[in-house]
Amino acid sequence: MKLIVQIPCLDEASTLPAALAGLPAEIPGVSCLETLVVDDGSQDETAAVAQALGITHLVRHARTLGLAQAFATGLETSLRLGADIIVNTDGDNQYPAAAIPDLVAPIVAGRADIVIGNRQVERLPHFSPLKKGLQGVGSWMVRTVSGTDVPDAPSGFRAYSREAALRLNILTNYSYTLETIIQAGKMGLTVLSVPVATNSPTRPSRLQRNTWHFIKAQAGTILRLYAFYEPLRTFSYLAAPFLLAGLILLGRFGYAYVMDQNRFVQSVTIGTGLVLVGVLIFLFGIQADIASKHRQLTQEMLYRLKKLELSQLTADDGRRTADGLNQLVREGEARAANGGSGMKRG
Repeated sequence: MKLIVQIPCLDEASTLPAALAGLPAEIPGVSCLETLVVDDGSQDETAAVAQALGITHLVRHARTLGLAQAFATGLETSLRLGADIIVNTDGDNQYPAAAIPDLVAPIVAGRADIVIGNRQVERLPHFSPLKKGLQGVGSWMVRTVSGTDVPDAPSGFRAYSREAALRLNILTNYSYTLETIIQAGKMGLTVLSVPVATNSPTRPSRLQRNTWHFIKAQAGTILRLYAFYEPLRTFSYLAAPFLLAGLILLGRFGYAYVMDQNRFVQSVTIGTGLVLVGVLIFLFGIQADIASKHRQLTQEMLYRLKKLELSQLTADDGRRTADGLNQLVREGEARAANGGSGMKRG
């Protein structure tokens, strides 16, 4: 079983050596361990440091595309390199590499498709009470939307099986952490968490400029993905206030009419308008729900296409290896034949 540790990096030349220092030499159930650095347009010597450290594979973006795209590049590259398990960690040395065996153990045992390291945020001394509260609320929202039981949704210390990596498609540009959990939950993948320790921070977060930016970005991601995967329910929630308000106004007029009171005529106009708006929003939800079925078919086609492409790459590699071996055998036979005839002539 082949495991690749992928590390998305942006100007991490100073911290990358520490991030790899505790990488285990052996992991139970893993026969091959390789490393992959995704340099997301770094302006420092990240690529040179990675090569000096003996990184197995290095991929570079010509310009900075963001953490989500760097993560997606790592997944695609790892799959093409034949990874059975992909571990994602940060280049800022936030997560201890020595915890990787615990992280991949449920996947090796066949009990999980994705395993997320639980940083136990409530115990982190460098997190303020406000940040701990926001992390808790955000993780609760992700659990509610995805139907999973992940206590630390923003954690980037994760392990993915080959099957899970094939099924995931990164759609957002901000961060992959919440999106992959929601996708996994909607696809029926098994997501587990294991407690992990964290190292002291080496620099401020580049994703979180300030508290308001963090709330806006994470909440926007959750709402967008919820609407993407549950369009009918989302539009039903949006239509409900208009329908309810319109029916109340129409009911008020109806009650007055039954009581022979010529009152609240304006409620008919306003109530009818509100009901029509609610009905239109609900119809949009039906249309979006129909489109989501096409999206599910597209996802399944992408999954099968990825598997087919990777199997073709494996077959091509196998043929090239076989052709190379056959060529070596033929060259050896030719050398032996030439050597033999030379001896006879001598």
